[in-house]
Amino acid sequence: MLGSLLGAGAGAALAVAAGYQSMSPTGQWYGNTFTGLVPGTRQLALTYDDGPNDPHTLRLLDVLAKHNIRATFFLIGRFVRQRPDLVKELVQAGHVVGNHTFTHPNLIFASAQRTRMELEQCKQAITDAVGQHSALFRPPFGGRRPGTLRIARSMGLLPIMWNVTGYDWKQKPAAFVENKVHRQVRGGDIILLHDGEDTKFGADRSQTILATDHLIAHYKTQGYEFVTIPEMMASSAPA
Repeated sequence: MLGSLLGAGAGAALAVAAGYQSMSPTGQWYGNTFTGLVPGTRQLALTYDDGPNDPHTLRLLDVLAKHNIRATFFLIGRFVRQRPDLVKELVQAGHVVGNHTFTHPNLIFASAQRTRMELEQCKQAITDAVGQHSALFRPPFGGRRPGTLRIARSMGLLPIMWNVTGYDWKQKPAAFVENKVHRQVRGGDIILLHDGEDTKFGADRSQTILATDHLIAHYKTQGYEFVTIPEMMASSAPA
């Protein structure tokens, strides 16, 4: 009886751990993903999900240009179809764009066919807008299974996660977002922010833009360098 109870308890604990790993941005049970560099590295990568978004993507571009910073944007394909001109602005400004699926489903619950379709449609939307683009992929909500990553890699896509989040999707003030980031940054970090919202076009991301301005100014004075994800990945590769 005791053995059965212990076995059931272990099974439940394993199920909880497996569920956590499927959503944890730094979890590696279900396959390797890029989550940043060794702590202490003097690089930071700003990443923005759920765009393009009008008018806040363009306003964000103004802030990044002011600081001469390049960032990485993970785009939702249906919004790319709606406003390809915004994607062109991103690319022309030197930013990197990546695949964030076409409709932003949680891929934990998506079939292999649906997963492939989401990635292919987003890839095609970005290609139609700007031609060739990066091979970067970020699963919506961070949700993935082993099959999710296998499909992405079979399409030549590299799974990119994060290890610092500003919780800006909660529509909190800029100071809240900045404080969340400050408490997590250790160096070598990928910072998750949002220039759009998955459920609608035209979401208010003004506080994210303000927080971005302050975060860049702060970490530049601390001697950090802001890089794109491909630049960060290149610096992590063996010499």
